Amino acid sequence: MPFQPRAFLRAAGPGALLIAALSACSPIVNVNAAGDAANPDCAEVMIALPPDVAGYELRETNSQATAAWGDPSKVVLRCGVEIPGPTTDACASVNDVDWIIAESTESDIWTATTYGRNPAVEVLFNPNEVASSTVLVDLGGPVSQIEQTEECLSLNDTVELPPEG
Repeated sequence: MPFQPRAFLRAAGPGALLIAALSACSPIVNVNAAGDAANPDCAEVMIALPPDVAGYELRETNSQATAAWGDPSKVVLRCGVEIPGPTTDACASVNDVDWIIAESTESDIWTATTYGRNPAVEVLFNPNEVASSTVLVDLGGPVSQIEQTEECLSLNDTVELPPEG
């Protein structure tokens, strides 16, 4: 006997209709996978992701080692991005995770990329809509699943400065 959708919905009752209606509300988020998304350490990060970030709910994405929160997306994460080298961009250490923060000159989107971890994790967000401190705190635990092998240093840490006065 061929599958008959109407008969299935009648038999399943209102619960099936609710599930069908809810799944239609939040389409899958299109996020391009990073080059090293298949790295096993990315799987550890993905398993540890919180159900919400900055008060926004986790949504389904269409690529490996990616995540998005909010509808429309307010925070997007990609694991396996290119590992950053030395930079003059701002670096912030939040709960023992070092992040390089790059402000876009073309949009309001900031990119926070882990520093000293392989693979690297990238988080995109608009600081006018979500607080960077909240996003980085919420994602620090999952990202710390990847061992830190280097840390951000400021100029004061690397160059001996003459005494003031």
